[in-house]
Amino acid sequence: MVHIEILPDSQGLQAERVNIVANISSHAGVGPLKELEGHIAAGAIHDSDERCDAPKCQPETRVAVQDDLYDWILDGDGASESEHPKKIKWVTGPAGCGKTAIMGSLAGRFHGPAPEDSLHHHPGEPAGRTSRRLEERHLKCHREEPKRFQEESMRPDGNTCTSATAGDGTPTRPTTARGAIIIGGVDECEAEQYHDGSKANSPRARTNDQDQLEILQVLQAASSDPSFPFRILIASRPERVFRDFFDPQNTPIAFADKLDLHEDYNADADITLFFEVQFSRLRRRYKFPPSWPPPGTVQTLVENASGQFIYAATVIRILETAHRDPPEALLKAILATGATLKMTSNPLEQLDALYTHILESSPDPPLSVRWICSINELNASVGLYHYHLPYTSNVNMLLQTDPESNEAEHLLGNLHSLIRIPPPSDQATTQYNFYHKSLFDFLEDPARCGNQQELYVEKKEIEVFMWDRFVQACMRGCNTLFSFSDSFLEFLLDVPCTVEISWAIPHSKTHLKSASAAWWVSLAITHKVDERIWWIFEFGHQSVRAVLNPFQMLLVSLQAGV
Repeated sequence: MVHIEILPDSQGLQAERVNIVANISSHAGVGPLKELEGHIAAGAIHDSDERCDAPKCQPETRVAVQDDLYDWILDGDGASESEHPKKIKWVTGPAGCGKTAIMGSLAGRFHGPAPEDSLHHHPGEPAGRTSRRLEERHLKCHREEPKRFQEESMRPDGNTCTSATAGDGTPTRPTTARGAIIIGGVDECEAEQYHDGSKANSPRARTNDQDQLEILQVLQAASSDPSFPFRILIASRPERVFRDFFDPQNTPIAFADKLDLHEDYNADADITLFFEVQFSRLRRRYKFPPSWPPPGTVQTLVENASGQFIYAATVIRILETAHRDPPEALLKAILATGATLKMTSNPLEQLDALYTHILESSPDPPLSVRWICSINELNASVGLYHYHLPYTSNVNMLLQTDPESNEAEHLLGNLHSLIRIPPPSDQATTQYNFYHKSLFDFLEDPARCGNQQELYVEKKEIEVFMWDRFVQACMRGCNTLFSFSDSFLEFLLDVPCTVEISWAIPHSKTHLKSASAAWWVSLAITHKVDERIWWIFEFGHQSVRAVLNPFQMLLVSLQAGV
């Protein structure tokens, strides 16, 4: 029981309306900030160690847009600021136009004593975690400015409710903004839900759009509070949920402005400067003559980029990370690839051609795509379906047909411009990472890579591939002459949670025909609190009913501590 006294020493107090909201649900007196702390992805803060190599704008590029956003944060709309100032600005544009780099560079300008706060969503991060991080920012604001917030509560639906009223019940005067909350990649948030392929009647899944809309609604609710002191920058691609939410025709009072990087700013001059700086650096690195690259090269590449910075960045990475061919030959191949395309109005055509060129440099492009998509699924599942990071060495052990081979280097060795591959010394503690999500926009769209039949692979085919590799690993585990590390076994048990087992098993041609019961029992003993072992075994051995009940009884007794 909590005893609260309200104004115990007050005399002659008159109030027309008193509205007290108290809904505190915490364990052992833990406050709301502590409740939220366990759900925060600290690595998403703009200056975290995890974002040490995050994209930033090339010096002297994107200056105009950065200045415009900087001025808006400090001064708002200037003289046009009204009684209903717009505290939200939506920065949008297609994949690869530089949204993340601009937001990161802008956050860096405020870094230090300024009160700016910045959040960068991790691809695949649960949307619920993002919204809880936003709520922590809001609660922190309450804690640091108690006089401005007379009422505070955590609603059962997870939203943070704030209000500030004067003595007569009217809202307080709007507070001058003193900083900004910068949030990138909201369109990449994924719905947070537990994926259990063993349960046929699991709750209806939330969609990513629903969770992304919830985040936007939390932000709008915060900004509508007259005492909320921050401006909010939201960066995302122009997906439907964002277009509808920010459409001024859908709201009685416009609450946000839109800035389209592709339409409102001409990026050609900045991309030209980027290429000139990078080619100068490559000339110094490789001792090339001043005449390299040939005249007209930069202009051609800028035209090919069509305003997409990701095209420019990928071209430079190809030249920097080449292992087998010299940069001069690679540059000629890139220019030849672009020259074979007809002039169209599709700004992604050159980027698609570049991705195709890179992927086809692998000795086995179809298998390389399956590896890439599987790695992406495993990375995206962390925090959603499992919590063991898919370290590079474990991923290789899973996907390679022969654990003693060097299949990973064979398939991915030419793809360093697309995927960040850790050096061998770091592969036991570091993940594979991809440079840009636009690669998967390309691979998942049959209209863009469908003409290259070997590059387009349906998601269900990827799930069958991952299940086949999982079964293959289990078969090796059943071999008494082969043993896995504890790290790999922890990771291996996570893999089926990433796959839609009800689809993968019927379409798989790989079956656990010679599985060793002793190996599964040893797993159950080592991981006795892990129910996944039972339903993985059950799905993999549906035809072996004689051993299912004893195995389940063993698992139950182990969990009960018998």
